[in-house]
Order: sequence, then structure tokens, then C-alpha cells
Amino acid sequence: MLRNRGTFVAALLAAGSLICAAPALAQYSAEDGTLDIHVKPKQAYVFVDGRAIRDGSQKIELGAGKHEVGVYNYGYLAKKQEVSIGAGETTHLSVALQPTGDEVAGPFADIEFKGHPRAAVLLNGDTPKYFVGHVDEFNWDWIWHQRLLVHSGTYHVDVTRDGNTIWSGDITAKAGQKVIVHLNDNGRTETKEWKAGLNMAAQPRFHAGIASATVPPAPVSARLMAQSKEIACGQSTDLKWRTRDAVAIKITKLGEVSPKGLRAVSPTANTTYVLTAVGPGGESRQSVAVDVNKRPEATLSLNEPEVYYHKIGDKVVEQDAAVLDWSAKNANSVMVEPFGSEALSGSQTVKANPTQTSDGPVNEDVKYTLTASNACGGTATKTATLHIVGSIDPPPAIKIVSLFYPTNYPLPRRPKVGLVSSEEMKLEKLADHFQNYTQYDQDAKLKIVGHADIRGSKPYNQKLSERRAEEVKDFLVARGVSPTIIETSAVGKTQQLAPEKVEALLKNETQKPEKWMLRNKNATWMAFNRRVDIVLEPSGKLSARIYPADAPNARLLWEKTEPSLSAMERASKLSASSGKETASLAGGAN
Repeated sequence: MLRNRGTFVAALLAAGSLICAAPALAQYSAEDGTLDIHVKPKQAYVFVDGRAIRDGSQKIELGAGKHEVGVYNYGYLAKKQEVSIGAGETTHLSVALQPTGDEVAGPFADIEFKGHPRAAVLLNGDTPKYFVGHVDEFNWDWIWHQRLLVHSGTYHVDVTRDGNTIWSGDITAKAGQKVIVHLNDNGRTETKEWKAGLNMAAQPRFHAGIASATVPPAPVSARLMAQSKEIACGQSTDLKWRTRDAVAIKITKLGEVSPKGLRAVSPTANTTYVLTAVGPGGESRQSVAVDVNKRPEATLSLNEPEVYYHKIGDKVVEQDAAVLDWSAKNANSVMVEPFGSEALSGSQTVKANPTQTSDGPVNEDVKYTLTASNACGGTATKTATLHIVGSIDPPPAIKIVSLFYPTNYPLPRRPKVGLVSSEEMKLEKLADHFQNYTQYDQDAKLKIVGHADIRGSKPYNQKLSERRAEEVKDFLVARGVSPTIIETSAVGKTQQLAPEKVEALLKNETQKPEKWMLRNKNATWMAFNRRVDIVLEPSGKLSARIYPADAPNARLLWEKTEPSLSAMERASKLSASSGKETASLAGGAN
């Protein structure tokens, strides 16, 4: 309590001087100009280039050039603008702020400052948007009340002027208490009981009288919601938020955001989004969790789990097929082995195709594997097994027999006359069987080797054996066998079958020699050497040397003398179905 009126008046004058004191002029230079600024309300505070200058209308000496001028007063919408200052010139600026915001309800705590009356007070941030007032509005609470009313909590306080931090620190305030900060004593604080704040009515955001001021920074509120809290990988959900009385708002993963908004998000893993809203009146945090279903759903199936396979030689004669079906959800890629990358759903016809190449029964499993994956790192694997049964058999047996020629045929002048009807019939069958055989052995070839008996010169017999081999080849080609798979050679009389070999052949139960063949073994021996052998390649199978002893023209082939041309023509035209000769055949030259 003041002791006398003089002291009381002195106190009033001191308080008034704190509110109404004029700004001190900075040292002026010729390169400076003057900003003459008028503000409304008159308590509004001026910042230039982010530096706190002081409150109220004033003249500010500034360097020539462009400057950002901001006018702030809590409970009003701040204004910032760029101003050009001319050297030696005065620039006039009037700024009127518009009030905003509802009343703020208690209970309250009070923060009071001592010293540096023109300094700006910032709560919870160090930029002008956290401005709540200047020290002279919060440094007196007797008769006239100058109060910074806050809700219970911890506040970071910055007291600054002209780019200098006068004091910075945290203050913990509790409703019903007053915290006094002594700025001239290194920010020493003291806390006193202040019960008036417990039942104080709601306060306007800014109220100022002749020597009083009340500023209750509104507590920050925030709300954050997700349209869907559970999504599949690749899907999105909308985040919706709304804040009040915050000057800095950010959401994890999104960064800084506006006070309210809507944003689609597509997380690839379970994510908690945290909304942090900060203002002079405090901080509010809200979070929402969005769970991401990473696991794809996949199916893989065969319409036929078992298929049949049959191969003869090189020819696949039976090959069943099945259909492989697959589908995947909550995935963006599908790999179906052994096919590779495929669409998310589809089907593929798979044939029985065993890895076995050797002859024998087939009993194999083929495994198909589907791997579905997504951008969230989720995978799913499914398998299906195709069972293959059947067999791989060797090519069918083909009977090849040697061909026999009469003495001295074919003649040089008649190279196409030499095969008698019985040998033509054997070649007819060979042509048919071999062409069928090539279906099962694609590498099959025929090697035709001409022989001659021991009589005559070596050169003559070489040519004779060549004519025999060529005639056999021509006959086969005429009946459809490709010439590219027929090879001929002639050995003349150089590779004679020995007599004992011929006797061994005659004793073979497949041979049925006639008595006349047995009586004249020399003639029989030579008859066996007037032949064409056929070799089946690449197996190397040699034709069976079975003499056609029961053929109608067997004696014509056996005789040591050369048959007449007319006899040969009759023998080659002999009907295959007659079963016997129709005329006797005479002998000819050697």
C-alpha cells in the first residue's frame, strides 16, 4: 500500500511512463531513411526484418532499401508487408489490425516481467508469430492490472528487442499462481500464490485500459482423423485435421500443413501420423494409426493334377495337358516359375514334358511356384505339383535285309535293269517301313554298300558295285525316301564274305537253302557276294544277309552265268503275288 498521495502519483506516473514512453532514435546517417509508422491499436508492436523494434506508432531510422515490416498484437490478425526506404526520405505507413478470436476461459496463472519494458515477449517460439505482447503490458498488478494469463503448463519464453535476446528460458505456470521473471537479474523467477486466477471469468484475447492490459493466449486445440485406419497395400486413406490457435502445424510424413485440411496418404507400412500444433498458448498433439495389410492373397491350382506322356524314339505320340490357374490380391507383381513375371491373374496351359530322356517308365513331378509381392514388402508363395506318368520307348524295330543281284547286273548299257521282282518287293517294304521309322528317329539315315563276286577285274567290279548301289538308291528315292538321307558306297570285290561265313549263314535257322544251293557251294558263295548291304545309321545296324532261296527267281540270282536281258526283264516284271516264275531262265555271260 502506497504511504502518501505523492508516492501514489509517482507510481502512476512511473507506470504510465512505461506504457507511453517514446522510442529512442538510433544514430542517423546520410544513407538512412525514416519509416513513420502509425498503428492501430496503439499498443500494436512493430517488427522490422524479423527484429522486435517497439510498440506503438513511431519513427524508425532504417537503411535505404527494402524492408519487411510486420505489425503484431495478440487477439488481432497480424500484417506483414514490404516497404521501400529511400535515403534521406521519410516513408509513411499506416497499419490497422483487425481483431480476431473468442474469449479465453480460465483457470489462469499469471506471468509478470520486471525490466526492459519495450522488449517483445514471445511464447513457445522465437519468430514474430509467437508474439503475445511487450514487457510493459505485463509488469504491474496493483490498482492497474497488467497480466499475461496462461493455462497451467510449461512455456518457453523469449524476451527480445532489436535482434537481441534479453532472456530466454522455460517457465512452468500453475493455475492460481503468479510467476515473476526479473529480467535485470538474469531471469531470476519467483512464484507467488494468486488465487484470483482460479475463478476468473473468461477474458477477451486482448484488453487494454489507460494503464492496464490483459492478454490470455488461447490454448492450442487439434484434431486428427483417418478415413480408414486399416488399408491394403497400395490403397490410400484420407487424413483430416483441424487446429485452433496454432501458428505452426506439422504432421509426421507430411511436414508443415495448414491449420485445417484433407490429405490422401498411402503408407507402405503400419504408420502412426502425429499432428503437432504449437502456438503461444501451448502445444497440442494428436495421433492416428493407419495399419497396412502387407500380406498378399494368392491362389495357384491345376485342373488336372496328373497327365500322361508317351514317346517313341524321337516322336511324342501322346502328351496330355493341364491348365494352371492363378490369382493374387493385395499385390502389384506376380512371378510364376518357371514362366517368369505374369499378370496378377491368369492361366497357362502346361503340357506333360518330363526331363527324363532315357528309355523307360516316366514318373516325374513338376513343381510350379507363384510368388506374389507388393510395394509394402509383403510376399505370399503358393505351389502346385503336376504329376507326369507314362513311358519313353525306343523306336520300333525295322527289318532290313540285303539285296541280291544276278551275275553282272546292272549292265553298263542298262543301269536300271538289275533288281528282280523279289528284291523290288523287299525294297518296297523297306521304303515304307523306313519312312515310318523316321518319325521316331529323326537322325535316321541309310547307307547303301554295293558288292560284287570274286570274278572279273577289280576296276570292273568296282563300277559294277557302284551301279548296284545307285540302282537301290534310285528305287528308294522314287518311292519317297529323301535322297539327303541316303549315302552310297561301293567296295567291288574287296570285301568278300568268306565261304565259312556263308556256310554259317546258311545254317542259321532264318535261312532256307534249296538243295541245289547246297550241292554247289562255290556258286552259292559267289551268289552271297553279289549283293547290296544296307546300314541303318546312326545305330550302325547292318542288313540281314538272308538269301531269297524261296523266291520265284532265286535260281536266276544264284546262277554263275549272266542272264539274258530278256530273262532279266521278265524277272523284274514278275508279279509279286504270283509266287512262282512263269518261264525258265537261261544262263548268260560271266
